[in-house]
Amino acid sequence: MRMGLSDVTLDVEVTGEGPTVLLVHGFPDSHHLWRHQVPALVAAGYRCVAPTLRGFGASDRPEGGPEAYHPARSVGDLVELLDRLGADRVHLVGHDWGSGIVQGLTQAAPDRVASLTILSVGHLAAIRDAGWEQKQRSWYMILFQLAGLAEEWLSRDDFANFRDMLGEHPDAETIIEPLRAPGALTAALDIYRAGLPAEVQFGPALPLPPLRGPVMGVWSTGDRFLTEQSMTGTAKHVDGTWRYERVENAGHWLQLDRPERVNELLLDFLAENPVG
Repeated sequence: MRMGLSDVTLDVEVTGEGPTVLLVHGFPDSHHLWRHQVPALVAAGYRCVAPTLRGFGASDRPEGGPEAYHPARSVGDLVELLDRLGADRVHLVGHDWGSGIVQGLTQAAPDRVASLTILSVGHLAAIRDAGWEQKQRSWYMILFQLAGLAEEWLSRDDFANFRDMLGEHPDAETIIEPLRAPGALTAALDIYRAGLPAEVQFGPALPLPPLRGPVMGVWSTGDRFLTEQSMTGTAKHVDGTWRYERVENAGHWLQLDRPERVNELLLDFLAENPVG
């Protein structure tokens, strides 16, 4: 459904009844990413709220340049969305950029969080500390800062380079289609330009607040973009309980490659940390 907020209208899927689980996708996905998790969570007695972030899919693409897509704006969207839905305390689940956004939500409104599950992307300080291999895997973050050039390179030859980046993503064609619309690719890239500009990537490492536990980090062995150390190193940046899980035989989009295993982990962790 379409849900109008103060600043944007988001495409949101709300399913089930019970304690709320907020499922937040990353680049370049939409709430469709969680299609294997929602039925399992609903069957277990949870209400799933799966928004498509501003700038992606069928959600609004506000004007204002990169600043309109700063991750903090999405944090604000999600807090307002939860208010509109009457969800006081929730389980947070995020993948890729969605992981960074739910981490920000945890820091902005810790009392509203029953548990935090981060898939693929750990704490930013852990990613910074993960060494040269992680820097090599993050090469595209530099490319994405180059407005115009990045768009041209990704869309060249009918999005051939973008398809290569997506690699094993089962939804590659479905994701690329809406990016053909004027301004859509730029809006999707602007989350990198606002959230990870060059001064953040290469400037002095500023201290970052820890995550309030309970936190579960999940990393997959076939992830081409993130090293295991970038997730396991998150343990040093959690104030509370930390749980790490390694999913074998899955790429970056592990919830699509190994849905049964991801569902098992989510249901177990949420049961360990009830909203009440």
